[in-house]
Amino acid sequence: MATQAAFVVKFPQLARPSRVHSLSVPPARVGIAVSRGHAGNKAVAAATASAPRGVRCRAGGLIEPDGGKLVELVAPEEGGRRAALRREAAALPHRVRLGRVDTEWVHVLSEGWASPLRGFMRETEFLQALHFNAVRGDDGGMVNMSVPIVLAVDDAQRRAILASGATSVALVDDHDRPVAVLSDIEIYKHNKEERIARTWGTTAPGLPYVEEAITNAGDWLIGGDLEVIEPIKYNDGLDQYRLSPAQLREEFARRNADAVFAFQLRNPVHNGHALLMTDTRRRLLDMGYKNPVLLLHPLGGFTKADDVPLSVRMKQHEKVLEEGVLNPESTVVAIFPSPMHYAGPTEVQWHAKARINAGANFYIVGRDPAGMGHPMEKRDLYDADHGKKVLSMAPGLERLNILPFKVAAYDRKYNKMNFFDPSRKEDFLFISGTKMRGLAKNRESPPDGFMCPGGWKVLVEYYDSLTPPEGSPKLREAVAA
Repeated sequence: MATQAAFVVKFPQLARPSRVHSLSVPPARVGIAVSRGHAGNKAVAAATASAPRGVRCRAGGLIEPDGGKLVELVAPEEGGRRAALRREAAALPHRVRLGRVDTEWVHVLSEGWASPLRGFMRETEFLQALHFNAVRGDDGGMVNMSVPIVLAVDDAQRRAILASGATSVALVDDHDRPVAVLSDIEIYKHNKEERIARTWGTTAPGLPYVEEAITNAGDWLIGGDLEVIEPIKYNDGLDQYRLSPAQLREEFARRNADAVFAFQLRNPVHNGHALLMTDTRRRLLDMGYKNPVLLLHPLGGFTKADDVPLSVRMKQHEKVLEEGVLNPESTVVAIFPSPMHYAGPTEVQWHAKARINAGANFYIVGRDPAGMGHPMEKRDLYDADHGKKVLSMAPGLERLNILPFKVAAYDRKYNKMNFFDPSRKEDFLFISGTKMRGLAKNRESPPDGFMCPGGWKVLVEYYDSLTPPEGSPKLREAVAA
């Protein structure tokens, strides 16, 4: 992806948000905009050149990525390296087949989201990530890395590789086509229970990522240096949104952004989200920034079955921009390729770190980020406030500052999403993501001002598509995205 032209969503100019009260934060530092509220036009391609491999990426004064430069692992076409790597992969005797989540991690690594990692973790990196939520960089400093990025192999693969003395393996897709080469390899034990316990804080059954990517995976992990043959493509009609960190940095520089604030979500955008994002921009303007740009950055990898699929979310996000809920002139919409762990405070560190590598120096984090309900009990798995607290003191993220926000809820007095006012709490209605999905499934309308009409229509049409034909006994089941 890093060698492709960048495609950026642009829409006609709309009115800019007004300014609000002043805050003072040193402009050079990375910030986290923390929300304590409920987390809950046709695209035009604008081609921009991607940054060279290994460039330090200080274009437009953007913050440097971890390690000082992006680690981009896609073989360049120039000089014949891509063709040579394809021949090398085809000739290797050992092949490791990539699953869906494995391929997403290849994508993440190849574009530098996990910089300074240069491939799937070897044991030293794995243990550091698992026990310290950080890995040691080349300069000896600790770089945040809170989730292991690993590749599993089974007993038979391990025995065959070790018996041959191979130092490289080909990574192939489900059609046995070479995707990448992993070299200078190391194979070590995959202690699944320890990994699960330290990442999620529980080994309770029913954790979505565990069931998808760990339970049935091999009992060994293989790490090494990764080189990817060509940019990862999904051919799902959304590849134009999958901008690499280098492409995003080029776009922010093109727009003369002096601050970039990222908002990750895996749900449709309602007007409470929009209130938090527009208020973040107002605050940044009051802090002295001239052109803050929003990175609206939905997660595009694996998500659990009851989450709204990526294609539906992207269509809904387009409507939010078309209808002027967010300002298209100060918004870049792109897809973050990582799979979702639902690992709460552990995972939110990964989400913040990856956006730094893309050039974002503010990160909006809401209530219970990356959280989920306990899989066995009727309660949340994580404390709702721990995510923002952990981000303020996480190793390798010392540059982060917290910019707090008030609670956002539906204000029945003014028929819109508003910041919660405890002096008239009876006027406010809290609509959770579960409640929102329930309304859409039942074709019930939310209160006026909760979500833009076009965006709500997209949701209703999606849930209608799950309704079985007349006479069929049950609702069609959603599948993990």
